Amino acid sequence: MLFVRLMQDGGPVMWPIVLCSVIAFYVFLEKWFQFHRDQIKVDELIRGLTNVLRRDGFIEAISLCDHTPGPAARVLTAMILACERGEKDLESAAEDAALTEIPKLERKLAVLGTIGYIAPLLGLFGTVLGMIRLFQTVAAEESTYLTATLLSSSLNMALLTTAAGLAVAIPCYVAYNYLVSRVDAMTLDMEKASREMLRFFASHQRGADKALSEAAEVELENVAESESGDEA
Repeated sequence: MLFVRLMQDGGPVMWPIVLCSVIAFYVFLEKWFQFHRDQIKVDELIRGLTNVLRRDGFIEAISLCDHTPGPAARVLTAMILACERGEKDLESAAEDAALTEIPKLERKLAVLGTIGYIAPLLGLFGTVLGMIRLFQTVAAEESTYLTATLLSSSLNMALLTTAAGLAVAIPCYVAYNYLVSRVDAMTLDMEKASREMLRFFASHQRGADKALSEAAEVELENVAESESGDEA
């Protein structure tokens, strides 16, 4: 088989390069499925939550967030729970939740970036080993003339490891940058969702305070009318 032949010709350094490629492929698939599962339409979630919270349906809002995947939904859950407990600093609740969610998004991305960095170095290491073997072959050969067949094994090893290292590093860099862009997009979704929810709670609280003030004024007017009627 071609793979077996390449592994034999490339020497021992090919095995770490292949192992790096397997790990990178596994990490990329895991993160891709995670991000695909957690990707939601934040605007639709915000609209659904505001419609529910206008009726003070905190339990229904929390249930909606629990059934919605993604870090943005969990950040909103923290804010709704904080509001339900009567806390005033909802922004701090959102920041604390985001500090918990962002490391989950970034988990294992460093592995992919590290592999993309060290794979060419492993290829270069294999190249150095191939050149060392080449010079050892030259030194051990008593004849003045060296055939291409005699030198091709060492040169093949040197070139194969370099090519293998680059073949692993280039896709790793592309995959790493792609996943980082997805993390940035989901982080922006969390910030957008938290800001929209903060604005909603602020306006909702102003509306509630206005309603209480109007109710208090009506009650005072009723009391005043009742007292004036009693005096008459």
